[in-house]
Amino acid sequence: MTYPTSVNNQITDAVTQSNVKVVGEAPAIAMGTIYQTMAHSTGILFQNAVAAAQQQNTLAQAAANQGVMQIYSLDTTATAGATQKIGTVGTPDSMASMLAMINAFRPQQA
Repeated sequence: MTYPTSVNNQITDAVTQSNVKVVGEAPAIAMGTIYQTMAHSTGILFQNAVAAAQQQNTLAQAAANQGVMQIYSLDTTATAGATQKIGTVGTPDSMASMLAMINAFRPQQA
């Protein structure tokens, strides 16, 4: 029950209606805010994914560059010579033992 006031009834009715309008629109505005927040969060998620992919690409290029620099920094002539020396270690001993085996199985001439 309302008490009689000195305010016009039309004014109180307009204020009441505007309050009802605000309360009625609150759930819709809240859902709109939630949707905006979700869209913004999804955008940041994709931005972070793109940034991570770019950083991984940069790291992969740097690793490949370091590998190529290490390959080119080797002295190829020295490497070839060292490989040849390693490959021929023990060759004279092997050839001497093979010659001894061949002579052992050669028929003896009288």
